[in-house]
Amino acid sequence: MQFSEKRNLTRWIIIMASFVIVILILWNTYSFFQIFKNEERVKMQNWALAQKKINSADLDANVDMELPFQIIQEPNIPIIVTEKDSIINTSNIDDDILKDKKKLKAFLQKLKNQNDPILMQISEGQKHYLYYGDSSLLTKLKYYPIALVLIIFLFGAVVYNFYRSTKMATQNKLWAGMAKETAHQIGTPLSSLIGWLEIMKADNVDETTIKEIEKDINRLQTITDRFSKIGSEPDLEPMNIITETEQSFEYLRSRFSKQVEFSFKAPKRPIMVSLNPALHSWTVENLVKNAIDAMKGKGKLSVSIVNDHNFVKILVTDTGGGIPKKQFKRVFEPGFTTKKRGWGLGLSLTKRIVEEYHKGKIKVAHSEMGKGTTMQVSFKKK
Repeated sequence: MQFSEKRNLTRWIIIMASFVIVILILWNTYSFFQIFKNEERVKMQNWALAQKKINSADLDANVDMELPFQIIQEPNIPIIVTEKDSIINTSNIDDDILKDKKKLKAFLQKLKNQNDPILMQISEGQKHYLYYGDSSLLTKLKYYPIALVLIIFLFGAVVYNFYRSTKMATQNKLWAGMAKETAHQIGTPLSSLIGWLEIMKADNVDETTIKEIEKDINRLQTITDRFSKIGSEPDLEPMNIITETEQSFEYLRSRFSKQVEFSFKAPKRPIMVSLNPALHSWTVENLVKNAIDAMKGKGKLSVSIVNDHNFVKILVTDTGGGIPKKQFKRVFEPGFTTKKRGWGLGLSLTKRIVEEYHKGKIKVAHSEMGKGTTMQVSFKKK
């Protein structure tokens, strides 16, 4: 049997054992409840006999009434005695209920629902009925199984969350390992391409062609650098966010359809932010590509940088279909996508780069169905 199968079998054994233990606890609690309930009924029967003896006793006779009086005073249980639906005696009932006839009648109905009445045959033709409620101990015991189930449910939720977070951590390590291996694998052909580029330069190949190939090789190097940084803490350095954003924007502008109208706005003075250039370019690329996908490759896309007190904001606006307000936060969840062939990783990865690596913020600043969306990224200035 493989290790994973043994682990799954052990997990199911533990779950089944826990389930059996819970059933046994609930069954024992129910048994205790029935025992206490029967004991209380016996007490009430004794109380009825004692009351009958007191009512029928000849006060002039030399009869020991100490035990009946002791039995009557002993139980701390709400009691109502009736004769032909009229209340003739009460015990252990709050004064505010006794003073209000409607409340007392409602309380009598409550006692009728809790326990069957006990018949008190005072004499021939004279019958009293004793109605009683549950003691405080029995009431607490009644709700104990519910509290136990809630505790078990909360414990199960904690275990599930721990298991889920552990599984996600394992998956993150796997993805990080795959990303680093991808970067390593790309490195070999990339080195060859750089060599071939040098040969092309020596052979006096058209300079424009060489420049474009150089751009794509640099792009591959950037992508390799990105993948190698996944799963590790990136190095941040003070950089001009306007220059870094514009470089990524211009590269993407030259490689997308002319049906997309690009525009870039930014202050003229440099704005310094702690950045990792490779990861920041990934952020810009994901936001721009996501905006173009939302417009289905046709529309207006603008990237603007706003200098706002202690923060700098990057706004990416498109003229796509828009995002419903209820999905403003969901778009950053891993796996969430509206595309038929999407993995739903772009914006979740962008959120991680912005918030975990750069300590910034990303959100849907504004969106209107049928008109477009504005995504906002905020960084603290140096």
